[in-house]
Amino acid sequence: QVQLVESGGGLVQPGGSLRLSCAASRSIFSINVMAWYRQAPGKERELVATITSIGITNYADSVKGRFTISRDNARNTAHLQMSSLKPEDTAVYYCNANARDGSTWWGQGTQVTVSS
Repeated sequence: QVQLVESGGGLVQPGGSLRLSCAASRSIFSINVMAWYRQAPGKERELVATITSIGITNYADSVKGRFTISRDNARNTAHLQMSSLKPEDTAVYYCNANARDGSTWWGQGTQVTVSS
């Protein structure tokens, strides 16, 4: 079992930056894939970025070149650095962890609002 707690969301102007953090309740060394998802009002949850245990990353086309996912296995954390934010990035952002046995866990989400 893993509890995930996101932080770092908030209100930012277009073009600004935010860094989201995801703190896990136990070691994530054995977690195969850490991911960030987001869900905007009235829309389905969508995958934003993933990072494997060996650091291979993948991004949604809509955030490529603007967002960077990272993980720190020693500190049991994952991060999402978001730059050049746009109003369409407004959503609740969720941290997700996937183990090799297929188990998956979700955080409670953190709100990101991009508005002037």
